[in-house]
Amino acid sequence: MKLVTFSADDTLGPRAGLLTDQAMLAQGIELAEIQWADLVSAPEKQPSVFPSALDAIAYGPIVTKDENEHRVFLTGEYKLHAPLLNPPRVFAIGLNYREHAIETKAAFPDFPVVFFKLQTAIIGTGDAIVLPKNSAEPDYEAELAFVIGKGGYRIKAEDWREHVFGYTIINDVSARDIQRSTSQWSMAKSFPTFCPMGPAITTADEIADPHTLGITLEIGGEKLQNSNTSELLFKIPQLIEYLSSIAPLLPGDVVSTGTPSGVGMGRTPKRWLKPGETATVKIAGLGELTNPIVAE
Repeated sequence: MKLVTFSADDTLGPRAGLLTDQAMLAQGIELAEIQWADLVSAPEKQPSVFPSALDAIAYGPIVTKDENEHRVFLTGEYKLHAPLLNPPRVFAIGLNYREHAIETKAAFPDFPVVFFKLQTAIIGTGDAIVLPKNSAEPDYEAELAFVIGKGGYRIKAEDWREHVFGYTIINDVSARDIQRSTSQWSMAKSFPTFCPMGPAITTADEIADPHTLGITLEIGGEKLQNSNTSELLFKIPQLIEYLSSIAPLLPGDVVSTGTPSGVGMGRTPKRWLKPGETATVKIAGLGELTNPIVAE
């Protein structure tokens, strides 16, 4: 199942929904409205275990038109937001594809390179990436992310599936000049709008193996990144084991697993994001994350 956060032309504000027909993605999605408030506003209150996607949906009452019908929204009647508006934390992993490390002239890491993206950077599909005035080198990074359902401390790698609720897409937008100015990356990657996320959380039962997914990023019809999650240096079991060996993972935590080669910083000449462009990240089975780009 594909769970989303959306709003409609009413007074209820952002709330959780379900993509009921993914085949209609290009033409419009029917959303069965679900009042699963914790998906939107309080991930720390989510149940510690999600045995199935149905349990996630049943966690809150379903708003209906009458006693027998779910409320359905059609094209033009809703806006998608980031599927998690305020996750407890967004962990991000650097240099996690071999070819990306090579293009940036960095050594292969012995341990996962971890930084954070702030909640204030999160936007959804369709929202604009705003290029800040104080950076001349804004860059793109297509990434697979996973969402923690069952938290834990010092989780064993072989138990990783018990803790992954689902998967989503992140564009790890980065201000490279700010990033180079310090050894700490989080601030350079946390400008407002620098964490596009979505369009949905695809529950783990729909993805047999998250390490076999095609991943691309296109701008203006040009495919700038084209890889597969099989190329990850540290795969999801190792990331969960490493992160949880230091900090207990919490329900609703998001972990963005790193980007493949093809980023603007690694190109000759370097290729930075420009106002008027549109970036689209696609990951097999997860959909498309599309964001226009504007100047501050």
